[in-house]
Amino acid sequence: MVKSRASLFSSDEGGDTTTLDLAGFAPKAQVDQTAPPAEKVRAVSQAAKFPSREPIPAKQETKAKTTKREPRRHRTGRNVQVSIKALAETVERFYAITDANPGWVLGYTFQRAIEALERELKQTT
Repeated sequence: MVKSRASLFSSDEGGDTTTLDLAGFAPKAQVDQTAPPAEKVRAVSQAAKFPSREPIPAKQETKAKTTKREPRRHRTGRNVQVSIKALAETVERFYAITDANPGWVLGYTFQRAIEALERELKQTT
């Protein structure tokens, strides 16, 4: 018996009215009897120091290392962004300086830091 392809237009245009048999695509009803039990697989993998890929549930009490800051949106005319890598302690000190001075924004703190660095370098040369 030769199997032919199912026609896209078989039911609409009066062509071959055979239906496509999809019975072979049913899910398996039985569990594989030759497979070892999950507990035995877990014990063997742990004995071989194979790490589990299952996610570790997050603890609710643990706080993240970085703290979430309030957004800082100010209209200052500064429109160029500087992206730098710094130590977490340095960034915290930078934010602390800005927060300790009312009315200061991060751009102004950066400007003052550059001006102070230029003055210091000018004195040493």
